[in-house]
Amino acid sequence: MAIPQNFASVVHESPAHRPDASALASLAWDDIRFFVAVAREGSLSGAARQLRVEHSTVARRVGALESHIGVRLFDRLPRSWALTDEGQALLEPAVRLEQEVLAFARAAAANAAEQGTVRVSAPPAFASHFIVPLWAAQADRWPGIALDIVGELRSANLQRRDADIAIRFMRPTEPGLAARKLGQLAFRLYAAPVWLTRAEADWCFLGYSDSPGNVPHQQLLAALAGTRPFVLRSNDLTALHNACRGGLGLAMLPDFMARGDAALIEVPGEGRPVMREVWSVVHPDVRRSPRVRAVADALAEMVGAHAGRLA
Repeated sequence: MAIPQNFASVVHESPAHRPDASALASLAWDDIRFFVAVAREGSLSGAARQLRVEHSTVARRVGALESHIGVRLFDRLPRSWALTDEGQALLEPAVRLEQEVLAFARAAAANAAEQGTVRVSAPPAFASHFIVPLWAAQADRWPGIALDIVGELRSANLQRRDADIAIRFMRPTEPGLAARKLGQLAFRLYAAPVWLTRAEADWCFLGYSDSPGNVPHQQLLAALAGTRPFVLRSNDLTALHNACRGGLGLAMLPDFMARGDAALIEVPGEGRPVMREVWSVVHPDVRRSPRVRAVADALAEMVGAHAGRLA
């Protein structure tokens, strides 16, 4: 990998500490990506979450890079790592390297064999309650393909190859991605039967940790609750489901989890159900991969064939 001229030009330590050209030429992207991640996130913990490693690994790799090039890249502050002037000068060429490496990785994935691993990012409850059981029941249709399921609430960055395919509950807005609408899912208000024997003024609710924002079913739940209490909040739908079926309160739950659960009944009312769209998103470069295309088509088929479970 050729190192941009900027890397050499900002190395102005004393001659005893200045690496020679052959040392700079031996730099590997695997070192530089830790620098980019810390610069982007502003902290070790943020970079560690992005890279899915321990924060001590990030600190060690950045320190090794600084020693290798003879430049201090960050000021270590108590709550953050701030770029030095030298680090700021190196960030732009490092980001260009990132873009080139990721483009290479996407091109490699697109030309890969039909067999191998496909990484799918999806909301955790949808992954565990819907995708995994259906895939397990018919995985022999795709011999040689292994799924790497990442249950996460955030939107995976497909440009950085956080995943090959992302399943989302809203239409993607990022430019340059290929999106396919798979179907719809319904959120309804569910409760243990005992709650319908109580006065509505005494109802308690189970909500989401985050503010409602622009998420329709969270907005409706907040409006329904009004001044009545939320006795539990969580960012985990499975936790809310279990609390609801245990009788702790009323919750907005997706039909694929709550419909058919004998411990729960739907609480009818105006504005329900709340419908959410289900989208599959891939990077156009990766979409050319035979195994990615096979998994994307399989997910679309699953949602279509089991639309009744979702809405």
